[in-house]
Amino acid sequence: MDSALGLSWRQYRLERRMFWRNPSAAFFNFLLPLILLALIGGLASNDQKALNIIVPGIAGLSIMSTTFTALAFNMTQLRETGVLKRVRGTPLPSGSYLGALFGSAVTNAAVQIALITVAGKLFFGVGWPKDWIALLVFTAAGVTCFAALGVAYSHAIPNFESAPAYVNAVFLPVILISGVFFDANRAPKLVRDLAEVLPLKYVVDGLSGAMVTGKGVGDNLTALGVIALWAAVGIFLAIRGFSWEARRT
Repeated sequence: MDSALGLSWRQYRLERRMFWRNPSAAFFNFLLPLILLALIGGLASNDQKALNIIVPGIAGLSIMSTTFTALAFNMTQLRETGVLKRVRGTPLPSGSYLGALFGSAVTNAAVQIALITVAGKLFFGVGWPKDWIALLVFTAAGVTCFAALGVAYSHAIPNFESAPAYVNAVFLPVILISGVFFDANRAPKLVRDLAEVLPLKYVVDGLSGAMVTGKGVGDNLTALGVIALWAAVGIFLAIRGFSWEARRT
């Protein structure tokens, strides 16, 4: 009998094949953040200070889009189309299946961060990351946090038809408030106060330290603590509200 780890690997490979056979998924996970980076970075091409904000900001946006957005969509679709219920009735361990889904999202995030790092070096004058360990730590923390929140948020989405509205109602305000495209410290007080509550700002701060300023994990412990707190809340809600059954027949 295959081990749980072996089954997870086989399911992960299947998830990767299905992902690349879905052009819309590939577009929103890979091309859209790069298009935003090209457009917004192009507008600020003569302002290196602005580029130093935009590149790590788009990297943070990519982590959120490849985990929170993707998993909120996918888990809702899998639940409401009955896939989760059918998987639950197979010999495949639940942990192996869910681990493969998480692993696929992690892969997308890692590839996206790599692409943005290379683009920042080649086209936007940001240079290679100053602290690779901090880059890995905040990428991992952001992926864990937003993946958990994405699964948790999928519990609140009643059906797949309404998923785009539900997800964009969170995703778009968060990226606009959290300093993805501008220096959050120069925003109006209300915007700064809202950003201080949200995890994306701290992910962007950590990535900015790793990619631009050279501030390592020790200089961003508060940011890492806030991300960890949000991750703990997300994991608790993801587990508590998880259902293998569709909400409507």
